Amino acid sequence: MDEPIISVDGLVKSFRGKLRALDELSLRVPPGMIYGLLGPNGAGKTTLIRVLATLLPYDAGTVRVAGCDVRRDPAGVRARIGIAGQYAAVDEYLTGRENVAMVGLLYGLSGRETRRRAAELLERMGLASVADQLVRTYSGGMRRRLDLAASLVGRPAVVFLDEPTTGVDPASRRELWALIRDLVSAGTTVLFTTQYLDEADRLAQRIAVVDHGRVVREGKGEQLKDQVGAAVIELGVAEADRARAVAALAARGAQAVGGDGGDIVLPAPLGPTSLRDVLGDLDSAGIAPERIGVRKPTLDEVFLTLTGHATKLPATGGNAAW
Repeated sequence: MDEPIISVDGLVKSFRGKLRALDELSLRVPPGMIYGLLGPNGAGKTTLIRVLATLLPYDAGTVRVAGCDVRRDPAGVRARIGIAGQYAAVDEYLTGRENVAMVGLLYGLSGRETRRRAAELLERMGLASVADQLVRTYSGGMRRRLDLAASLVGRPAVVFLDEPTTGVDPASRRELWALIRDLVSAGTTVLFTTQYLDEADRLAQRIAVVDHGRVVREGKGEQLKDQVGAAVIELGVAEADRARAVAALAARGAQAVGGDGGDIVLPAPLGPTSLRDVLGDLDSAGIAPERIGVRKPTLDEVFLTLTGHATKLPATGGNAAW
């Protein structure tokens, strides 16, 4: 079995001496895959990325990236990684080509190699036609693609992407997903953070669910769903009966979702047999469901079960994220 390209053991990082953003977190990422870190704001995802990229010192634990110890050999790590943060780190007063070339020179590439890599990456990202335009004229999706191009100049073995599709339109989001898949098919390992459940489900080959600075569960998306249960029951009742229905099914793990007038979901460990039991409980409470069915759980329900709270959409303001 291949050695992990990223290994984290007992990682601790506190702020102001008290607030533990990372609480003895451990993680293994095999080479050549897309690995997703899923969690809400404040879970510790961004802090972990900053530690892995040598941008933030840590208090305790062992961290290795691409064969290098992050604490003992930060220069070795930096030579082997690329990183794109939550916000595109591009200079809007330079052209796209100049932005990529500047990073190439910082990597120590020759002028000739820098020009060649810039042209290659801008073409790959679909930006060749606007390469010589000022970045201030670029859309949000174009800036994200340019940021990704700059992170690839040094041919990194590992690329860290911190919420790569936050703030971009759906079409640009799909384009970025395709580019990330292309990176991995060419041999790069990608570790990305996200608050989008569908993004983790569709893009990541393995997922770590992170909450309060720890990995609370790890595996493939389907494996995580199976750990919650092979199926869930989803039912709808009249709004006036909703609170009573949740109370009647509380012992079976019922959760109200979707706000007022939304559905109720609960595990169905026995499949159709569980459905029969739920109908019996509702009948005893004098409640007739308006609709009811059995289906596989979603990743959102996995997260709710594992952490006790739902994920949140990214904040649109300037809130800091750990």
